Order: sequence, then C-alpha cells, then structure tokens
Amino acid sequence: MPRYMTMIRIDENTLPPEGLGAEFEERMGALFEEITKAGVMLDTAGLKPTAEGTRATWSGGRISYTDGPFTETKEVIGGYSILHAKDMAEALEWVRRFLEIHPEDLTVTTEVREIVEG
Repeated sequence: MPRYMTMIRIDENTLPPEGLGAEFEERMGALFEEITKAGVMLDTAGLKPTAEGTRATWSGGRISYTDGPFTETKEVIGGYSILHAKDMAEALEWVRRFLEIHPEDLTVTTEVREIVEG
C-alpha cells in the first residue's frame, strides 16, 4: 500500500492564543486513536510557530539563512502526517474527517501527496 504525506497549512496569525479548546482536543484525540488502530497513521506532529524557525535558501551558488517569523508568508505548514492508505481516495477520506473537526471559522488546508517509494 502506498504512503501519503499530508501537510497541514494554516495562517498562524488567525489561531487563538489559548488554543482550540478541550473539546477540539478530545475530538482530535479520538480520530487519531481510530486512524492509528486502523493501521493508517504512521506518524503525525504539529510544528512550532515560524517565529522559532529558520529558512535556508540556496540561490546564486550561495546559502542564506532567514530567521522567523516569516511575515511575508500568509499560509505556513503547521503540521504533517504520514498515512498508509490503499489509495488517494482513502487518504482523502481521512483528511476530510480531520478537517471537519476544526472550528468552522478557522481556515485549514491540507495538501496530500503520495510518497515516492524505492
């Protein structure tokens, strides 16, 4: 079965500083437990804010480094998961369920891409 990487894209400026609440955490925990028991979830994690990150850029034969936050970027990768699904349709079904847990007033985009094997 193929593996898929999901990249969760968010506008970190719109996240509430107090987090999304206990009810959200419970629903997400239940989904993660279900997807793990189903043998689909191989790995997942959230990422620290861009303010704590650094970008390395190769351009013109040189490397440059830029410390965060990256204010010119509206959408950033806030987390990821690695799924082991039978096909893209199954991966997208799990992504749909993941996205529906989020509050309606929050915009979350998840990019799903198959991992090249071998």
